[in-house]
Amino acid sequence: MSKKIVIIGAVAAGPKAACRLKRLRPDWEVTMVDQDSLISYGGCGIPYYVSGDVSDESELRATSFHVVRDAAFFEHSKGVLVRTRTRALAIDRKAKTVRVENMDSGAQEDLPYDQLMLATGARPFELPIPGADLDGVFTISDLHKAIEIKKRIAQGKVSRAVVIGGGAIGIEMAEAFTDLWGVETTLLELQPQLLPRLVDRHFATMLKQHLVDKGVAVHTGESAEVLIEGDPGQVGSVRTGKRTLAADLVVMAVGVRPRSELARAAGLDVAPFGGIKVNQRLQTSDANIYAAGDCIALTHLLTGKDTHTPLGSLANREGRIVADNMAGQPALFHGVLGSFIMKAFERCIASTGLTLEAARVEGFDADCALTAPADRAHFFPDQAVVILQLVFDRRSRRVLGLQAFGMMNDSISARVDAAAALIAKGGTVEDFGLLEMAYAPPFSSAIDSINAAAYVAENLCDDRLRQVELARFLQWMEDMDSEPDWAVLDLRHPVEAAPYVDKFGADRWTALEYGQVRARHGELSPDKTYILMCNAGPRSYEVQVFLDHLGTVDTLVLCGGMNVISRLGVDWYIR
Repeated sequence: MSKKIVIIGAVAAGPKAACRLKRLRPDWEVTMVDQDSLISYGGCGIPYYVSGDVSDESELRATSFHVVRDAAFFEHSKGVLVRTRTRALAIDRKAKTVRVENMDSGAQEDLPYDQLMLATGARPFELPIPGADLDGVFTISDLHKAIEIKKRIAQGKVSRAVVIGGGAIGIEMAEAFTDLWGVETTLLELQPQLLPRLVDRHFATMLKQHLVDKGVAVHTGESAEVLIEGDPGQVGSVRTGKRTLAADLVVMAVGVRPRSELARAAGLDVAPFGGIKVNQRLQTSDANIYAAGDCIALTHLLTGKDTHTPLGSLANREGRIVADNMAGQPALFHGVLGSFIMKAFERCIASTGLTLEAARVEGFDADCALTAPADRAHFFPDQAVVILQLVFDRRSRRVLGLQAFGMMNDSISARVDAAAALIAKGGTVEDFGLLEMAYAPPFSSAIDSINAAAYVAENLCDDRLRQVELARFLQWMEDMDSEPDWAVLDLRHPVEAAPYVDKFGADRWTALEYGQVRARHGELSPDKTYILMCNAGPRSYEVQVFLDHLGTVDTLVLCGGMNVISRLGVDWYIR
């Protein structure tokens, strides 16, 4: 028997569900409703459209075979009815109707449904500060805003921009302005680090330093307080608590909030942060109403808590699951890890699962293995260092997360994707050590970087390796008197170590080349704790094992070594 399906929202989850439903139930009547005139576009591609990597906005709305996904496309090619410029006003769950309004004519009507899907997305949060309504102040809420921003830049109306918010969208927009257009760009983030809650502090610091090196001014722990008018009605500058920044254009990228007002008004269950609550079949508290995409609350696979993960990839997966369940083909969505990846100029940063900080807050006995291997065979041309951090629970040995920073290539995405799959299945450090990864010198090392990180984690779990946490080491470098018995034991080539010996003195920075340790270990003081330093960490670990065997010297390993230090922008690093 034919059914009437109404879908509210036609950007990602909605179109995926609609098309899947028509393939499963060709005789059903499927109608999508959206208040915008532009539908079914890749919102995650907006920064790349602004940057010029995507030349025309229609490419964000096109299929892989270059047909624009407009209302006519869905009707003629998919059999899906689409009502654009149509706002959903209210849901009558008892009558099973949706009251809608044509935004051009004002006409209202009730659309009957047998099953309803909410794919209402999320809206950007706007800072409630003076001047937020000035011309030239934008949020990245839809494709129309992106078109207007790019138009102004292309017309030469923007020479200075301020981006408020150091999350993924803010960073991508800062790159877009700086890289192609040469706009003088400042990035502001209220939290002490970029990408808060997504990566640990040292990864955020590496990213920040790279942005600064590429010409973006970055101020963390600082946000806009007032937007000041320049020309009449036009934004002219941004005032923070520390400075005033001239600006022809301001982008607010301070996060999004689920659009759940319609659901709340209909009496559906909504999480405290606003996401519509759904079960694993993506049903709301009303069995005839489903929800998917940026408007819903999802379950985090490691914490079991509600979380908000607004990603187009998830929205498409969720849309398919909604369609399957509507059509009577049971399908489950178990939850998310919050897997994340983004480019920043020539670099890439990614994560999945929990950060070290978040894992400890959640009550795990969390530790991390920080490594800095090559992204492919060390002998292969153009190999580059990739910084990996495996977060794990010491008690259970379960892996809780992976973070990565390095060159923008497939090496990082492949490792993070593999980690996400294994973490979701409860993988341990031993599972990661045994994980089979494809190998050839142009793509990876014989001992894959993800296996190597797991070996470090195993050694930490079994107390074969004692490390000094990076934050504690950096604190000591700023105040060496805080740990008066510490000294660095630099195992690198004497030419690499010599400038640091000259800078800090041989008593604080001792040079002893890796190959000389077995012959000269007697020169080391038994009254010191030596911080073992090499480029990546493996040599330091080997020396620790040897010195532990002798039992004469106390040591701690700085995992990741100078490969990590060199990317942090610390003022004592000698280039």
